Amino acid sequence: MRKTTGVVLLIALLVMGTMSQVAFAAKEISIFISMPEYADAIRELINEYKKVKPDVVIHYETTQSDYPTLLKVKLNSGDLPDIFASTTGKEIELYKEYSLDLSDQPLANAMEKAVRDSMADANGNGVYGLAIKGNYFGMVYNKGLFEELGVKVPETFAELETAIEQFNAAGITPFSSGFGEWWVFKHAFQHFLAAATDNVPGLVQQFEQGQAKFKDYPELYENWFRFVDLVYANGDAKPLESTISTEIAALALGQAAMVVGQGPWIEADVKAIDPEIKIGIAGYPVSDNAAQAQVIAGADQAMRISNSSDAEQEVLDFINWWYTSDYGETWFIDVAKVVSPIVTDRMADFDLVRDGAMQVSERGSAPIGIIYSTDSFHMSFGEIMQAYLGGQLTKDEACAQIEQKWMEIDGQ
Repeated sequence: MRKTTGVVLLIALLVMGTMSQVAFAAKEISIFISMPEYADAIRELINEYKKVKPDVVIHYETTQSDYPTLLKVKLNSGDLPDIFASTTGKEIELYKEYSLDLSDQPLANAMEKAVRDSMADANGNGVYGLAIKGNYFGMVYNKGLFEELGVKVPETFAELETAIEQFNAAGITPFSSGFGEWWVFKHAFQHFLAAATDNVPGLVQQFEQGQAKFKDYPELYENWFRFVDLVYANGDAKPLESTISTEIAALALGQAAMVVGQGPWIEADVKAIDPEIKIGIAGYPVSDNAAQAQVIAGADQAMRISNSSDAEQEVLDFINWWYTSDYGETWFIDVAKVVSPIVTDRMADFDLVRDGAMQVSERGSAPIGIIYSTDSFHMSFGEIMQAYLGGQLTKDEACAQIEQKWMEIDGQ
């Protein structure tokens, strides 16, 4: 009897050990997202959550330059993380079949309406993601340099060329471009797209269907290329090697007056170099009409929850805590220092956030055009623009390739 009891006990212990391992595995959450500029803030968020759920292990991975490609590799291999990222707009629908609808979760009620709307599918239904931030896009500039030299913040091409001449004469590089990053081009290009039409999603769809050409729109065929040519000629010594880090350092050290394709997400790093720097954000000069020099506001990124996650409840507990707890509210404002995606009366104490809000209040905002195309298209767009600036393509060849990629990648 004792021998039998011992065997039973051993089996029970083995079963309990196996169950314990299974239970522990079910409490592991994997996160793979873009936006590495928020890595430190997210790690702080994860560390705080350990105090709430010490038995939940969160594995966090981030990248930017090749994120769309790496996400597809994970997707095709069946290794989709519990939390992954996409842009809003078109990619909400693209990844809908892999994403959990969060409309019945407490976090959905905590979202700002504009953010929640951007997480809906093509029919305006569901909540298929959550945002780290709202955002402002524009031309970030060194206010101190502009004030010191008496340079007007440019709103038109004529004013932009004057500003370039003034900075060059003072021995200050007008631009740091970031042209080594594919996504810098998409951030800047959307301002010219907004100037070209009152219906950005409609025009994008026409490009996807091969029904529109760059030459049909002077804001794209003339102004966009004129702008990147000016930046390239009056920027970094090696523009195609310039990255976000190059831009941050050049702006903070007073080596460049303006940076391209950036927004509030760079302020913490800029001020880590020079805490006293005065910086601002303005709309790009996209034409000779000053009224079109507007910042862009909106939620462009979504974090998606895999609908095949083995840790669904743990993931839901985590993201609901993130969006509805007292710490979550303070995290957006005080830690990440972003435009909060949840309903709150507070605003991050950041120059670019305050400046962006003031710009929108005084001048309105342009529509957020990057969300109507996939990041796979935007990556190709950036690579084509790099080839154009590097002299491998003429303007007409670049336009033809962009039009073709729009149809090939997003035109299905």
